[in-house]
Amino acid sequence: MPNALLRIAARWYSVPLVLAIWEVLARTGAVSKRLMPSLVEIAAAVVAALENGDLLFHAGISLGRAATGYGLAIVAGVLLGVGMARSRLFDALFEPLFSFGYPVPKIALYPVFIFVFGLGSLSKIMLIFLECLYPITVNAFYGMRGVDRVHVWAAENMGATPRQVFWRVLLPGAAPSIFAGLRVALPISLIVVIITEMIGESRGLGYYISYASASFEYATAFAGVAAVAIIGFTLDRLLVWLRNRVIFWERGAAFIGAQ
Repeated sequence: MPNALLRIAARWYSVPLVLAIWEVLARTGAVSKRLMPSLVEIAAAVVAALENGDLLFHAGISLGRAATGYGLAIVAGVLLGVGMARSRLFDALFEPLFSFGYPVPKIALYPVFIFVFGLGSLSKIMLIFLECLYPITVNAFYGMRGVDRVHVWAAENMGATPRQVFWRVLLPGAAPSIFAGLRVALPISLIVVIITEMIGESRGLGYYISYASASFEYATAFAGVAAVAIIGFTLDRLLVWLRNRVIFWERGAAFIGAQ
């Protein structure tokens, strides 16, 4: 037990360290308390927001939007990546689009999305989908392309059909890279939903944080930020857990923080 506690402390010590520095700066007045409330004030704001239901309501809206866009990106991204890796025609059709579009900050297209889909949830979901699509597709593509050909030849020599080769050799071989893309895209979905909810919106954590800041209720604003951090951390841990169950043959080997 002591060794386990030491390992946990060695791994997570930076979190309480940053919180302690924050509290010192807030209480000593090195930074204005209006801009950097103490952790006690932020915790009180979190409790108050949970009691009146505001935080749960806005968090549910944001989480639903992020999950929808992220889920659509998973389906489309994996299919596109696998299709590009398996078909030269498919690759020739979509690879230039990804090469030219990857460096473009998709958030710059948000006014276009608003014009096409309106100010509601659909424009946000579609932008989340587009932002998450790129890392998922690229990782699925290179994961599929990176499978050792020796494994494919060995399966074919043992009489495996093309379908069996795909499901039992290619897809498992590409799975670590696919999950890496999913982990990269997950925080992107939360970042995009928060940013877009700060523009012309009356629901969601982005609106909650923006409205509290504009009202000079900084403890309440940081309560919203804390909610985003907790949601992101929890979802990341769930994804790591799922990855380690699916790719059981190399559990924790390629996922930072998975041990």
